[in-house]
Amino acid sequence: MNKSLPHDTIVPFGDEKRSKKEQVADMFDQIAFRYDFLNRFLSGGIDIQWRKKAIRELQSIQPKKILDVATGTADVALMTYKYLQPEHITGIDISNGMLEIARQKIQKLGLTGQIQLQQADSEALPFPDNHFDAITVAFGVRNFEHLQVGLAEMLRVLRPGGKLVVLEFSKPKAVGFKSLYWFYMNLITPGIGKLVSKNKTAYQYLNDSVQAFPEGEAFLTILKDTGFQSTYRKTLTMGISTIYAGSKALL
Repeated sequence: MNKSLPHDTIVPFGDEKRSKKEQVADMFDQIAFRYDFLNRFLSGGIDIQWRKKAIRELQSIQPKKILDVATGTADVALMTYKYLQPEHITGIDISNGMLEIARQKIQKLGLTGQIQLQQADSEALPFPDNHFDAITVAFGVRNFEHLQVGLAEMLRVLRPGGKLVVLEFSKPKAVGFKSLYWFYMNLITPGIGKLVSKNKTAYQYLNDSVQAFPEGEAFLTILKDTGFQSTYRKTLTMGISTIYAGSKALL
């Protein structure tokens, strides 16, 4: 439990003097102003459908109090409020630059009373045990410095019977599509990232971290080892992304 994984060593800038979480926070601060645009542009808008499908995995438990980890610009938090109407959503992120964009979006929609944001570390969540009915993480667990530590923290603050839903990039397996995906992620994505956000490094890190992430059954095994039960996964768009879910055991 909590052993180091190859994924944990993938960093944006290769700076040995700074931790992974420090480099990730710096990277997202730099690209925050173009993050939403690039998400829509690079995915052709399909990332919106991915998020909707992930949120639907919580419908059956009707959560009232939700934590959105690595909330970024609050896309999932806002969509979750729209579709599930919980009493309250808390969004955390280590990048204040991303949170500033999120605050503007939430304020514009008049939801500051329903969605609270704070800067926090996913590996040291500032919440009591058994606090949330559900937890969401969209494209964030790849960025954890210690993946199992972050997962254990989410299990801790989840109430018994509560559910975790993770949406993360994965690698397609179909041979022809796999080659096209490799070309897009290795050449097109970093190039467009540099052109639009002036930061090629961030989008090269995106590909590197996807390649190193323990996806599929490997990630389900990690969830089980952490203590999650009733785990399952659903692949999306020929395997480009995957929904993972697990629940906390009832007392």
